[in-house]
Amino acid sequence: MKIYIVYDSEAGHTEQLARSIAKGAESVEGAEVFINHVKKASVKDLDQMDAIIWGCPGHFGTISSGMKEWIDKLGYLWANGKLVDKIGAVFCTTATIHGGIEATLLNLITPMLHQGMIIVGLPANIPENALYGSYYGVGVTSPVEDTHDALSQSLFTKGLLLGESLGARVANTAGTYAAGKRTPGTV
Repeated sequence: MKIYIVYDSEAGHTEQLARSIAKGAESVEGAEVFINHVKKASVKDLDQMDAIIWGCPGHFGTISSGMKEWIDKLGYLWANGKLVDKIGAVFCTTATIHGGIEATLLNLITPMLHQGMIIVGLPANIPENALYGSYYGVGVTSPVEDTHDALSQSLFTKGLLLGESLGARVANTAGTYAAGKRTPGTV
């Protein structure tokens, strides 16, 4: 199954999270993972994918302008139903613990719902997420540059592990869904 990860990143934290998600997805047998920054990603590649994961830094509780500009290019795919029933997931980073993670994740999910995609979140039964609470995808507090705050560093490290969990969950879900579509009388 093909999985496309698209990210916007400024200071590199969101790219690190995207790469941890890719690592998790690649751990699943049969997963072929593609990863690109929004400046290099082509929306034309999306209809060939089984799963799409996108993410960005949160800017005042919403999507970064780079990611929003890229998402706004999805009109043709929407008009032709090209992303209907694709597996989708989202991720984001913020500079502060209460910096709008949930709002940003929900803003990233909304275009996927408009496309008719099937959203995969991160449930609480994943041990790393039980107390972290990143259910809509992976939202991570990133350490501010030149800061060595132990709490921020710890949260970011835990977030990268959650990224791996999300990547594996998306790959497993995409594989299960694709197998069901190939079996007569299912999905």
